[in-house]
Amino acid sequence: MHRLLHLKGAWPYLIAIFLNAFVDLSHKIVIQNTIFKSYDGEAQVVLTALVNGLILLPFILLFSPAGHVADSYPKVRVLRISAWAAVAVSLGITAAYYQGWFWLAFAMTLLLAIQSAFYSPAKYGLVKGLFGKPRLAEANGLIQAVTIGAILAGTVAFTALFETWVSPEDQTPAQLLRQIAPLGWLLVLNSALQVVALYRLPLDHTTRSDTPLTWQRYIKGTALKDNLRIIARQPVIRLSIIGLATFWSVGQVLLAAFPAYAKDALSIDNTLVLQGILAASGIGIALGSLFASKFSHNRIETGLIPVGAVGVAVGLWCLPLLTTPVSQALNFVFIGIMGGLFIVPLNALIQFHAADNELGTVLAANNWIQNIAMMGFLVLTALFALAGVNSHYLLLLIATVAMVGGGYTIVKLPQSLVRFLLSFLLTRRYRVDVHGLQNLPAQGGVLLLGNHISWVDWAMVQIASPRPVRFVMLRSVYQRWYLRWFFKALGCIPIERGSGAEKALADVAEQLNAGEVVCLFPEGAISRNGQLGEFRRGYERACEMANPDVKIVPFYLRGLWGSQFSRSSSKLKELRNSPFHRSVVVAFGKPLPKDTSADVLKRRIFEQATRSWQRAMGELPTLPNAWIQSVKRRPSDLALADTLGRPLNASQALTASLLMAKRIRKLNPGQNVGLLLPTSSAGVITNMATLLAGKTVVNLNYTADHEALTSALSQAEIATVFTSQHFVKKLEQRGLDVSQLFREKQVVFLEDLQTTIGRAERLSTWLAVRLLPTWLLQRCFCHGHDADATAAILFSSGSEGEPKGVMLSHRNLMANIKQTSDVLNTQSNDVVMGSLPLFHAFGLTVTQLLPLIEGLPLVCHADPTDAPGIAGAIAKHKATIMFGTSSFLRGSVQNSVSFL
Repeated sequence: MHRLLHLKGAWPYLIAIFLNAFVDLSHKIVIQNTIFKSYDGEAQVVLTALVNGLILLPFILLFSPAGHVADSYPKVRVLRISAWAAVAVSLGITAAYYQGWFWLAFAMTLLLAIQSAFYSPAKYGLVKGLFGKPRLAEANGLIQAVTIGAILAGTVAFTALFETWVSPEDQTPAQLLRQIAPLGWLLVLNSALQVVALYRLPLDHTTRSDTPLTWQRYIKGTALKDNLRIIARQPVIRLSIIGLATFWSVGQVLLAAFPAYAKDALSIDNTLVLQGILAASGIGIALGSLFASKFSHNRIETGLIPVGAVGVAVGLWCLPLLTTPVSQALNFVFIGIMGGLFIVPLNALIQFHAADNELGTVLAANNWIQNIAMMGFLVLTALFALAGVNSHYLLLLIATVAMVGGGYTIVKLPQSLVRFLLSFLLTRRYRVDVHGLQNLPAQGGVLLLGNHISWVDWAMVQIASPRPVRFVMLRSVYQRWYLRWFFKALGCIPIERGSGAEKALADVAEQLNAGEVVCLFPEGAISRNGQLGEFRRGYERACEMANPDVKIVPFYLRGLWGSQFSRSSSKLKELRNSPFHRSVVVAFGKPLPKDTSADVLKRRIFEQATRSWQRAMGELPTLPNAWIQSVKRRPSDLALADTLGRPLNASQALTASLLMAKRIRKLNPGQNVGLLLPTSSAGVITNMATLLAGKTVVNLNYTADHEALTSALSQAEIATVFTSQHFVKKLEQRGLDVSQLFREKQVVFLEDLQTTIGRAERLSTWLAVRLLPTWLLQRCFCHGHDADATAAILFSSGSEGEPKGVMLSHRNLMANIKQTSDVLNTQSNDVVMGSLPLFHAFGLTVTQLLPLIEGLPLVCHADPTDAPGIAGAIAKHKATIMFGTSSFLRGSVQNSVSFL
């Protein structure tokens, strides 16, 4: 979501839609509160339903013009004109308030709704172009949250001011409006600010519709029929609209019926309390929309649809059972959260499947059907009220409708239920990211072809695709009695090897010609080495029978090799990633013609693998940011242990580094920091503290001679060196004159730094590590956020002349860490042994950083020549992975380690 807000035009767009919803809702609140204060019983219900009907009517009558305008003119221009209209209407409403003309103010609700009818399809039609296809669901969640936030703000602000300014005695509607007349200027101000925000948006480009909207086509209903045919031929769009219409219709009845129920059953007569309960549903929708946005990163998470549908129904059934305002408010929050989870993916599906030149019409049709349904439900509500039906029974009725409507959506969109089951079962172990979603055509027949790594490849593809996918699978698996119903619901196509494959390929062609998405793995079997195998040409025969407009979309799956569902070695599976660490990428390539040959297809899939890895590298965080994320996932797990001190868990290690980082920034004003430390917990903590301070680490190779070290200090322009008194004594005993080496440098001993850290500072830092969220901890304590900045300078030993310095960025090291992690697939209880000559020769290394970034315990041993000590540390901590030179591993500790 952070990146979403940095897209050009995002902030003006969000501000504008906030203000538009604020203005529309605020006037409605004034009218509803006036009705609530002035009328009772049947009249109250009927007038409340009527004012809601005035808001819905323009969306019904102006469906065709609104869709035509949004498709034929720049959407930003349509928004600007609508915003100017809102300014004019707001001035008229303000005048009606001051004059006490209640019925005029009541009628001007219709004018606000007319501008909204044109505003809405243009507003949502701009989402795809502004935020991009891959972020449709994420953007819709944010937009829904902003809209609900505006509704809540309008509800709270205008209701509070209404209650403050009106007198308690009974009054006529005209008297009430005169008392709250200054509220009209607030409407005018917000309308004007909306205009300013929209002029900050750049104009979009729109191709004019080939079919002009004439008065005759509009009056005769021809335009209406043509527009409805557009959604009729798209089942996903049609069913998504039905689901949305059901949800909002139920919401309208709830808004109309609940005030009377609250007055009679709960004895609520304060509009602030009543609107507070109703506003709780808005809070829930905003939260649910944000959750849906978070869950839908780079994809449309349709698995949320059944969860939201069932949750809304359960919440509505609970309404009559609750007897206090607080419990009702909490239940409304729950209903709202479930509603947010329900509507966000449905809105994103509509925008994804609609063609660009028909998007405005489709969105207007969505408004039309929803408002027809809401109008019908409001009429029924009014009729029930006039017939004397108790509001209690109305609430039970809408709970039943919600259950039936949600069930219908799930039955007609079975892939949503499958997505939920798959997400529930698999995303606990795998984090699925989608690249290139914009390359997946929203309409027409598509043949997905990609690499076959594991038994769950099909599930990953279905999770990644917003369109229902039909998979080709072996008939022997398809016909198993306990799975057949499931595969049949998914529309899978069974295939037999040999001569029986022709019928299955004909079925594939038939589905492609019908505009479906079919997935086939051209390798014909799961890979045994994680690499692409030979492609079979069966898909070519299916394409020969398909229509010319059918497209092939290559895809690449990364991250499943080494999982329990792959055919990797048992050793690799034992060292698999922890559930929260295995990242799976589904990368879609650009569409190819249906006659693409197998060798060309294979090259395109290889290219996708490269692009996927490059993109993943571009999104890597800095080393300290990655470490903070790792610590926050498992703060109590063992992180560091050595033979010199006590073990530290992740939060303790990070706390120590943060305390050290503060002092490094103060004592070392320059960029490069010299470290002369052994492989120990203190050495690791100081390395990470330097990175947290935003500095560049220069680990000095104490095995080099005096001249090499002097050259390294000079080349790196190091003014301050951090070391240990105990370690310096050890080096001097070995013949290195440390005092001579650092005579012109500032030398800081870690033992002295520790004495400057008080108990209160330790406690406050530790509490910050444990209590602050990840993003805030990174912002407050991490000073290195540029992944391309130099993280470390590594110097050679100088055996071949002057030492050569290699500058490594955070991205360099993080890329190597991720590559190593992908190969090793280290498990959370594995222990990495860190006491080898490799560390001393090169200082900060990938193998020293990998455990911290991946959340693994790192065991340090300062003396690489102490084979018995190393073997004892391995045995004590049960280390399963060890890095080092082959000559060292052939030494006395070889039998004590499990080496890959």
